[in-house]
Amino acid sequence: MAWSPVSLLGSSSLFGMSEKRFTHIDLFAGAGGLSEGLSEAGFHSLFANEVVPVYASTYARNHIGAQVATNDIRSINADEVRENLGLVKGELDLLAGGPPCQGFSINAPVRSNEDHRNHLFKDYLRFVSAFMPKVVLIENVPGLVSFEHGATLHAILEALANLGYGADVRILGAAYYGVPQMRWRTIIIGFRGAELPDCAFPTPVFHAPIRPNFTSTFDGRNLVCTPSSNIEARFTTVHEAIGDLPILKCGERGETIKQYRCDAFCDYQRSLRQGSTGVFNHESPALSKLNIERMKHIPPGGNWTDIPFEMLPKGMQKARQSDHTKRYGRVTKDGLASTILTKCDPHWGAFIHYEQDRSFTVREAARIQSFPDHYIFNGSLAEQFAQVGNAVPPLLAKAIGECLYNIVKNY
Repeated sequence: MAWSPVSLLGSSSLFGMSEKRFTHIDLFAGAGGLSEGLSEAGFHSLFANEVVPVYASTYARNHIGAQVATNDIRSINADEVRENLGLVKGELDLLAGGPPCQGFSINAPVRSNEDHRNHLFKDYLRFVSAFMPKVVLIENVPGLVSFEHGATLHAILEALANLGYGADVRILGAAYYGVPQMRWRTIIIGFRGAELPDCAFPTPVFHAPIRPNFTSTFDGRNLVCTPSSNIEARFTTVHEAIGDLPILKCGERGETIKQYRCDAFCDYQRSLRQGSTGVFNHESPALSKLNIERMKHIPPGGNWTDIPFEMLPKGMQKARQSDHTKRYGRVTKDGLASTILTKCDPHWGAFIHYEQDRSFTVREAARIQSFPDHYIFNGSLAEQFAQVGNAVPPLLAKAIGECLYNIVKNY
């Protein structure tokens, strides 16, 4: 495979032509949520690796100029990639990525050290060794902290230290940075040749009603970053996230590009609508007549326990009311959404619209993930949902990227 060198400078609405745009590459890139946030913070993507072709096509569509490879990362020669990008060791500003997390997610049926996905971070480190960037960024699920009693996390930090990077780790709540959902990510940052500055991790800027449901201590430290008591700003609500999008009936597809329901009525909407020519990926998934009838009984904030007993799925008729509390959940307009998953199926969680009897569309899920409206997802409806659900929220990535931009700028 051949890669061609690309420009190391770029322009953006957020950055003037005279201001430097730093460079980054993205491994295990998915549909590009991490790169989108880093781009908004001032980094230009040179190269991305994503093994799922439809994810890679979405990345390429939205990150013009980046070289995108779909090879298995274990088969890619990192030195060859660097040379084809026209870079020498130490020239790259940021190497970012998130090795697949299924193997050690707290939601996985089995968490095994034998799962090959748990060792793909070694390929990330192989790229670090080949590029020796100024800063490295690894994102993953909170379950990484407790996996193998912290041994995997220790191994990553030790490997970065052996390569000459001062590294540290935090767990960030996306809602603290303006993302309207309950989502947490483990973030590891390494700084070449020195201890990691205190300013490497973003300070929370919003209060939000979220609580960790995972192990958050590592080597006796609490890794969760929480907002200070003097912060007055509140979280972004579901209504602020999606309230301007077109009304749809359950199963309605409509035009490929739709018009907004109304003018933007909050800063969140105004920000995500910049550069958009309309509403894409906004089609309502079809549900059975029975599921539509079930939804009519569920008020905002309610769930499967509000459905008449005789209408419940047989398996749920035997459940206790304290079980599966998010199944068939209808979100509240003034609250946060649950974590956006790879399916927004009512049977999976609280994905019913607060005022329309249907589940979320891909665009609504993307809005709740903080993707801008000009970011378009390729593939089938199921593939689009999977891309959105697996992504790093761009607003969270932007907050991290702004800290890293200042580190690189003063390097």
